[in-house]
Amino acid sequence: MDLCHVPATREKGWYLALMAPNVKGPNYAWLDPSRLYCHPQGLQDCVADLLQPFQGDPIDVVAGIDAMGFILGAAIASVLRKGFLAIRKAGHLCVQTLAQPYTDYSGREKVMEVRTDVISPGLRILLVDQWVETGGTMRAAIELVERLGGVVAGVAAICIEDSEGGRWIQQHYKCSHCVPARLQPRFDHHQ
Repeated sequence: MDLCHVPATREKGWYLALMAPNVKGPNYAWLDPSRLYCHPQGLQDCVADLLQPFQGDPIDVVAGIDAMGFILGAAIASVLRKGFLAIRKAGHLCVQTLAQPYTDYSGREKVMEVRTDVISPGLRILLVDQWVETGGTMRAAIELVERLGGVVAGVAAICIEDSEGGRWIQQHYKCSHCVPARLQPRFDHHQ
């Protein structure tokens, strides 16, 4: 699909066809959504689909998770006319931070951090990432928000896989993703 083509009928997730499969090996995610962000209507429809379940919900700030969650998170914050908070990999913020260790989808141990001067008790935060595979990265972001007294208003990602961590997140928080139910098993099996 070229970057100018818009289908005559646009059902939820039509833009998923814009994503590209991994051609670089096991150190990378199995699918790359970044081409979707280059398609103006695809990005707009993706953001609209992610926000649909949160219509009317109180959201104070949108937080995007390093690094690809920054793109969707900033786009969502702009549409909602809310501020954007970057949740970063350790060592990238030059201000006072709170850190949280986690294991990412590849099994690597990492540390995530957030600045401590934005989240106050009761602040309602929509957490956004590109993908939730095992749930480790999103759970670390949830921990950071809640340790600072913030409230997770919801979790939004292009895909939340049906993994143990993905199920835990969906059971405990309001979630939104873009994958139609009929395609979810294919995404869960990385097909």
